[in-house]
Amino acid sequence: MPHTARSADTTPDVDALRFERYARMSPSEKAARIVDLTRTACTLALAGLRARYPGADERELLLRLTALRLGAETTSRAYGWRAPDGA
Repeated sequence: MPHTARSADTTPDVDALRFERYARMSPSEKAARIVDLTRTACTLALAGLRARYPGADERELLLRLTALRLGAETTSRAYGWRAPDGA
């Protein structure tokens, strides 16, 4: 099956190899890749939150991450927390 999504910074031949590799992955390999990418995204987001809110403790940082991922309203309903600065 041909792919249509190309990376703007990747040559077509490297892109083709990447999609070929994804096509050969088992469902469990794909799931593991998604878990790794999600963890990496959360780690990067937490680093950004730490830089933005240097006085925040770990709980607040995790709640801010939750608000980024789920939205402020859902975070408030689920955890009873709203960002003190409204962010």
